[in-house]
Amino acid sequence: MSINRQKYKATKRKKRRKKITLWILTPFLVLILGATTYGAFLYNKAHSVINDSYHPIEREKAKNVAKADPKVDNTSILFIGVDDSDTRDFKSGSRSDALMLATFNEKAKSIKLLSIPRDAYVYIPEIRKEDKITHAHAYGGPAATIETVEELFDIPVDYYVKMNFNAFIDVVDALGGIEVDVPYNLSEMDSKDRAHAINLKKGLQELDGEEALALARTRKKDSDIERGKRQQEILKAIINKAISAKGFTKYADVIEAVGDNLTTDLTFNDMKSLFDYATAGTSLQIETLTLKGDDSYIGGVYYYQLDEDGLDLTKRVLKSHLGTLTTSEKQYADDANS
Repeated sequence: MSINRQKYKATKRKKRRKKITLWILTPFLVLILGATTYGAFLYNKAHSVINDSYHPIEREKAKNVAKADPKVDNTSILFIGVDDSDTRDFKSGSRSDALMLATFNEKAKSIKLLSIPRDAYVYIPEIRKEDKITHAHAYGGPAATIETVEELFDIPVDYYVKMNFNAFIDVVDALGGIEVDVPYNLSEMDSKDRAHAINLKKGLQELDGEEALALARTRKKDSDIERGKRQQEILKAIINKAISAKGFTKYADVIEAVGDNLTTDLTFNDMKSLFDYATAGTSLQIETLTLKGDDSYIGGVYYYQLDEDGLDLTKRVLKSHLGTLTTSEKQYADDANS
């Protein structure tokens, strides 16, 4: 490892500990909101919460003139995780800490989830130049971020969902905690940036929201890959608790927790349309995608340089899933597979 890279990692370590994979958590929460609308009380509560969270945005250059209808059309949703907790009141000027693009194929009832690295070096239309994709939100909020993603993958982004760190904590607490196997002893800061506020011992145990957040953040003793595995285990624990008998009684609290920390241009009826995906059970196909790339320094600043061949392949996969491949692109794909 080069000296420059070591120096970069040292200076960025604190920031990276503050990240959390809201891109994993938010699709699940959206599906839960759709599923819970079919109880009388929950229906009314969810209706009220989503109405309060509804924030449409104006986009002059949207690739879709009319938004897709999730009930009958293939749909894309951009999930934006922003570190805008009580101690970091950045509001619209904050950077995105996590970006995930989800495409929904209505006929196949399948979902593709693509994680977009926050340091990816991309063209940002809002400022008409290349920069880290995380900066798009600071330049122009969800609208600028959506436009950047559309430019990068050449596909329409129909909807957005934006959530902050408080959502993660509140959802876990609303469920009454989750059971997770902590892989090693750890000491981490809490959501208010208080050093060593969270101390966990190795082993299977019940975690509250702050503790679960600390476990999801930490990367002191392993790699980003292992951290991703931990976060997947945390997600599974949330799902298992949510679908349990005890979890069902907590849905009203979960809805309220999500609503307090979410903005979206999905309407209540749009979310209800996602109910079919939530009830697909074991037949629901979920594929996760990643973007290949390499570490790069431009003007002394670190960026994640995307691999062009890998990016082109990802574009075709997303377009195929949404049914937006052109004739020439279909022919190219057929030739590549022959």
